[in-house]
Amino acid sequence: MNAILAGPGAFGLKHLDSIRKIDGMEVVALVGRELESTRAVADDYGITHVFTDLAEALALPGADAAILCTPTQIHAAQAIQCMRAGKHVQVEIPLADCWSDAREVAGMQKETGLVCMVGHTRRFNPSHQWVHQRIQAGELRIQQLDVQTYFFRRSNINAKGEPRSWTDHLLWHHAAHTVDLFQYQTGENIVAASGCEGPQHPELGIAMDLSIQMKAESGAICSVSLSFNNDGPLGTFFRYICDNGTYIARYDHLVDGYENPVDVSNVDVSMNGIELQDREFFAAITEEREPNASAEKVLDCYRVLDLIEKRLQSN
Repeated sequence: MNAILAGPGAFGLKHLDSIRKIDGMEVVALVGRELESTRAVADDYGITHVFTDLAEALALPGADAAILCTPTQIHAAQAIQCMRAGKHVQVEIPLADCWSDAREVAGMQKETGLVCMVGHTRRFNPSHQWVHQRIQAGELRIQQLDVQTYFFRRSNINAKGEPRSWTDHLLWHHAAHTVDLFQYQTGENIVAASGCEGPQHPELGIAMDLSIQMKAESGAICSVSLSFNNDGPLGTFFRYICDNGTYIARYDHLVDGYENPVDVSNVDVSMNGIELQDREFFAAITEEREPNASAEKVLDCYRVLDLIEKRLQSN
């Protein structure tokens, strides 16, 4: 199977590294904003074709699918563009930065019947998979999910410390991971959601601190604290407070409430959530089925984000 990858930035490289480990998969074209830097990445990964225009890459004969690691603001339009070109598409989180665009992407997936998957990586991290399996087996029930998402980004830079051409967003990007995870792990709709945000950055025009509270149908609650102002430690930390134990997930790793490691090495074929995400995308195409984290399965996350945004605007 041949894929196009658009967006050779910090996260695009994570996908390129992961795809190298998947038999039968090849990235045949790389699309970037600047030709020379894109060509340099393509040379590093042995990718033949380089473009600055996604449409030209989509016209490449033999390309089956596209992976979009491009700026948030163009995710929805590019996902639709890929499906209109007859390509399966995996779009990095978030699917869109507004509710109407998210619905439009999901509608295009239904219309075309192609695979459209979103990079909600928390569904694939072995740590969260371990918890999910025990919830499904009836061994655990979430009482509260407490999440901290902390970065130090007071200027417009990416995860590699390089300047960004676009502005990241705590609500529509980083909170989307947890909103979807809370729904996925509880298996329930979110029936109440609210938020409170701190001052906006004078240049970036976004709130640098955000607090979110949610409640699921069963009464389970979720509290999320997000910041671009936090000067270490950095990352996202998930505390599952359950009826039968407490667990803390740090990306692909898991400990109990007393910091004792939980072995999640046998949960899946890899300990890399991005690799597992890519494996699911390609498997769904090959097996002609709906993937975990399909546009339809994650769609309600964006309804909740829209609700929270409206609450923030009314405060």
